[in-house]
Amino acid sequence: MTATRPDPRTTPLPRLAGKIAIVTGAAQGIGAATARLFAEHGARVVINVLEDNAQARRTLAEIGDVAAIRRMVDATVERFGPPDVLVNNAGINVFNDPLKLSDDEWQRCFEVDLKGGWNCAQAVLPHMLELGRGSIVNIASVHGHKIIPGCFPYPVAKHGLIGLTRALGIQYAAQGVRVNSISPGLILTAIAEAGFAASPDPAAERRRQEQILPTKRIGEPDEVAYTALFLASDEARFINATDILIDGGRSQLYHE
Repeated sequence: MTATRPDPRTTPLPRLAGKIAIVTGAAQGIGAATARLFAEHGARVVINVLEDNAQARRTLAEIGDVAAIRRMVDATVERFGPPDVLVNNAGINVFNDPLKLSDDEWQRCFEVDLKGGWNCAQAVLPHMLELGRGSIVNIASVHGHKIIPGCFPYPVAKHGLIGLTRALGIQYAAQGVRVNSISPGLILTAIAEAGFAASPDPAAERRRQEQILPTKRIGEPDEVAYTALFLASDEARFINATDILIDGGRSQLYHE
């Protein structure tokens, strides 16, 4: 009996087959969804926490530590090969009144949300340039487009990350390396859930947040992950130095 060959029109092929991907901040939320989806689509995935198995290597690396990041990239090359994809997802929220902000808060925000992304990009770029291909996807934020009072200095760092995306994307475009960013709005992550839980009436706060979104619902981590998958894949080979907003249209509203 002859085996039936899958019809590519009805059977989706793995979109990252044979690719090596590093995803930071993948313990939960958007990063976890991205790492899982990449693995499902055939990528070998490295994330920066501890664990190891046949499909993914997890290695401890704080993105603010340049030496640790280089060790993580070296371990990736040794185990799987040079990275084709980097997703800079790791980030932290630092929100304060500008005149009450401490130097430590400022430093911590920029070390993780901006410099951390650069540390990882700087470590993988030589390998990508040697391969003559690569895709870096930076997870920025709607805060990099619109200002929300009381959230300083987070939007400053995210504006910088979008600028880093554009600058690196243009710098290395002719050498086969693309750099893009994604700017999520409100996404149902553990951080968002904690924010609801901290309010006097968590259910009411969640409903309020849903109602100010044009979609009348909160985004899901997988919805960001699928955009990262597209940008990482060869399907997006002519998309470069671009930011994609994923906020249900919220940032386009003039007022409520």
